[in-house]
Amino acid sequence: MDVREGAVEIEVPEQEDGVGDGVFFNPVQELNRDLTLAVLRAYREREPRAETYLDAMTASGIRGVRAAADGWEVTCCDVDSDALDLCESNLARNDLDAETVQRDVNALLHEEYFDVVDLDPFGTPIPFADAAFQGTRNLLCVTATDTAPLCGAHFESGVRSYSAVPRNTEYHAEMGVRILLSGLARTGARYDIAVRPILTHATKHYVRTYLELDRGARDANAVVEGLGFIYHCEHCLYRDSEAGLLSDPPEACPNCGSAITTAGPVWLERICDPEFLPAVKAAVGGEMGTAEQARDLIDRLGAELDEPTHYDQHRLCEEWGEPAPAMDDFLEALRAAGFEASRTHYGGTTFKTTASVPEMRTATGPLF
Repeated sequence: MDVREGAVEIEVPEQEDGVGDGVFFNPVQELNRDLTLAVLRAYREREPRAETYLDAMTASGIRGVRAAADGWEVTCCDVDSDALDLCESNLARNDLDAETVQRDVNALLHEEYFDVVDLDPFGTPIPFADAAFQGTRNLLCVTATDTAPLCGAHFESGVRSYSAVPRNTEYHAEMGVRILLSGLARTGARYDIAVRPILTHATKHYVRTYLELDRGARDANAVVEGLGFIYHCEHCLYRDSEAGLLSDPPEACPNCGSAITTAGPVWLERICDPEFLPAVKAAVGGEMGTAEQARDLIDRLGAELDEPTHYDQHRLCEEWGEPAPAMDDFLEALRAAGFEASRTHYGGTTFKTTASVPEMRTATGPLF
């Protein structure tokens, strides 16, 4: 079937939500790909020397084709000869040039450098991370679709893949974001590479992050020192965080005395660069099928408080035995009481705040 995305048109095998007998193509990832192109455009303004782009698991070639149409010097890599044949056909269909390589991308990345490397594997990206850090000059783009292990729903798998302890909480999507960033940060640090997330989001069943890379042991040390742990009470929803690679959780919840669970090491710093987001929003083109959704997501990311966890208003109100009031009224009550509060991109009833759970209960009490 023919598919048009942005300024290109490609042919892909007939399939539904990425399921079919031919070369893989997932139409649900259009937002991911639209945002990728916007980030590439904005990043080229930030780093004009960035010219080369590796589509590391090219499949149909849609990412590489779109990057080539936008002026990047593209290499498309895949181990599957059928995928490369289709990629080459789609490049020719759009009158575009790019290098195609039938190779294990780990081997390629140990031999060549690219300004931008895009990892979009099925499942965890960790098996490709070591090679990617060694073969990327400037910007590493990573998708993880193994959200159940990342979020703690498949606990043992999450521990094995990310060498960290994930916990399945009401902020599970953000847990996945921060476990992924921690795993990538620790991998980069082994090679004296520091990561700086310039845009990260959790959407539907994947996490996507764009990491600007800095080289040097001092910078890598600073990144590792910023990792830490989240302490969580499943009973009253208390949580706290602590930087450092040695966890020291409280013996019991300071609010209710229940047991505390520990997650980590996780990424505790910002997941986006607030100064970069406006440039990405401006780079979202009207030709993109998800342009409105992409701009809304960027706005939400820019407004999020820099807090390592978020709350679900409905889960809180359930805990309090109260009906959920309008979200705008709820947040305004927190602000009126002197606390910061913002919506998040993780869901319509999710928010961040500097208030503790007891402080939230007091501040919003008049709404019930």
